Amino acid sequence: MKFDEYRIAEGIKTSISKLGYKKPTDIQFKSIPPILKGEDVLAIAQTGTGKTAAYAIPVLHTLQERKIKGRPDGVKCLVMVPTHELALQTEAVFKTLGKHTRITPFAIHGGVDQDPQIEQLNKGVDVLIATPGRMFDLVSQGALLLKRVEILVLDEADHMLDLGFIKDIRDLMQHLPRKRQTLFFSATIDEKIKKIAYSLVTNPIRIQISPKDPVAKNIEHAVASIEMDDKRFFLERIVKDNPDKKILVFVRTRVRAERVKKAMERVGVVSNAIHSDKLQQEREQMMQDFRTGTLKVLIATDVSARGIDIPDVEYVINYDLPETPEHYVHRVGRTGRGTRKGQAISFCSEEEKEQLLKIENQLGKPIQRLTISRLDYSQTVESSNENESDDWQSLLDQEEAFNKSRKKKKKNIKK
Repeated sequence: MKFDEYRIAEGIKTSISKLGYKKPTDIQFKSIPPILKGEDVLAIAQTGTGKTAAYAIPVLHTLQERKIKGRPDGVKCLVMVPTHELALQTEAVFKTLGKHTRITPFAIHGGVDQDPQIEQLNKGVDVLIATPGRMFDLVSQGALLLKRVEILVLDEADHMLDLGFIKDIRDLMQHLPRKRQTLFFSATIDEKIKKIAYSLVTNPIRIQISPKDPVAKNIEHAVASIEMDDKRFFLERIVKDNPDKKILVFVRTRVRAERVKKAMERVGVVSNAIHSDKLQQEREQMMQDFRTGTLKVLIATDVSARGIDIPDVEYVINYDLPETPEHYVHRVGRTGRGTRKGQAISFCSEEEKEQLLKIENQLGKPIQRLTISRLDYSQTVESSNENESDDWQSLLDQEEAFNKSRKKKKKNIKK
């Protein structure tokens, strides 16, 4: 079935056509019809398969039809997402697909001044994309009313629950009409999430795409045994062997992100680090630079992983293995988006072998091993441009300065 055969508004079909899409992906094919019928949907699908458009297309059509009939103003659809970056990217999808409709989408999130957001809400918003913190701030101030919400979307719901938003989601229900359509989208699901999901939906249509292998088939992923102190040398080699490629590097913590960035600076590799301690303006600029290719190497923590939907990311490097198997799926899913091919390489130290086993148990099969000969390993370390006479006291001073700067930025952010 092609998009032009769907009973959706012509303006939406025009936008889809301009994007060059003719046929829906599997998740879109299975999700769009029940959402158009007003059914609650619980959808599980691999990252990079077009989940956002799977609900944005039918939501835009539904709201457009109701708006033509003269429904009262107010937020009609609330889309909850876990991160700032995902909020902005979801807003972009709604704006692109809804360009030829009368629907107004808008994203709100923390880390920026709330006054412009309140001003836009007062002008009128049909689809509100929100992170939990800022949304509850505005609700508590009376600047945001949710009593006219007809459709609730929980996107990347598993990650929101991982981040501790369970209570927020339950509190949210007190502000919404009991009669509503609820759409629950996620790339992974476990028993805890399943229990919460079913408490929020009514007789949902359950859709699950490729449940046996959560990693998309167009992603080649492998793991290499590399000791913790040597990882920087192998990252340097990959970057320098692929100077024109976009490379997304995942690490465990914010401090770790800055350390890896400094290590790359010492060998002449230009990179940047994105994490929750960065100001929103800095994060947006980094994302824009990475999107356009001005920045080739971006180092990120898991908090930022769900918001990174950048075209043409050729490599994902798991510099550190993730804390949970679910995060592995989301990390490697940042490459190989849509029909494109992608590669993901994980560095596994001796201390991380237990985490690797958990990931493989979750996947249901072993990850391909990359064998590095002793000669190749030693040559990679020895050929690094890193100056072995680094002033380690200077590096410690840099880290202390970074920590002070981070605390200062937190104080300056208007919540």
